[in-house]
Amino acid sequence: MSAIISVKNLVKNYGSFEAVKGISFEVQEGEIFGLLGPNGAGKSTTLEIIETLRNKTSGEVMVAGYNIDKNVDKIKQVIGVQLQTSGFYPGLNLAELINLFSGLYNEPVDAIALLKLVNLEDKARNKFKELSGGQKQRFSIATTIINKPKIIFLDEPTTGLDPQARRNLWDLIRDIRAKGTTIIITTHYMDEAEILCDRVAIMNEGKIIALNSPDQLIDDLVATGFERPKEVKQANLEDVFINLTGHALRSE
Repeated sequence: MSAIISVKNLVKNYGSFEAVKGISFEVQEGEIFGLLGPNGAGKSTTLEIIETLRNKTSGEVMVAGYNIDKNVDKIKQVIGVQLQTSGFYPGLNLAELINLFSGLYNEPVDAIALLKLVNLEDKARNKFKELSGGQKQRFSIATTIINKPKIIFLDEPTTGLDPQARRNLWDLIRDIRAKGTTIIITTHYMDEAEILCDRVAIMNEGKIIALNSPDQLIDDLVATGFERPKEVKQANLEDVFINLTGHALRSE
């Protein structure tokens, strides 16, 4: 794999406050990359700079071969950014919203086929506000792939979802990656990052303090002599919930 995102010595200052402190990392083409950290760690600022939504103070950022200082318009054409609820016109149904974004991107799209990809074809005539939490998140992700981006950014996509809806969304994210799209994800759920991400960068106080695969980071911790106070079981309560309520995809 080759790097599709390269960040070198990135700094972002707000007055005298240094939010991002000279970080460097690469995201490989075709991987699911997690950017993790507590609130205020600098991860959102970092992503907004890569997404061209915020100016950097210094450093170099390359996205799909384009320099962020020189090729903002080119970068916007190859990325997809997950929209929040406020990004959707309340009077339009899902098919109309897809067609609206299709026109904005100047990218012809079969609205029903796209909704089918995220298991929402039966909701084509529904408005966004009529969807459940899981359905809203799946639709939001659908809007990120209208322009057939090389990279999509997902900001805490499963926050507030029940266990069934979370796992359905994980399957969707894997399906999108399987088609060759690189995915950058932020999440506060460590189990989610462990399951989905090929590699994660952990930020704290504006710096990257660890970067590796979840398995390697766990192995490195165990090698220090760390032991969990409770034996890890072969299943957890979430597995019980899924098993009792059914594995099949359903309308959340």
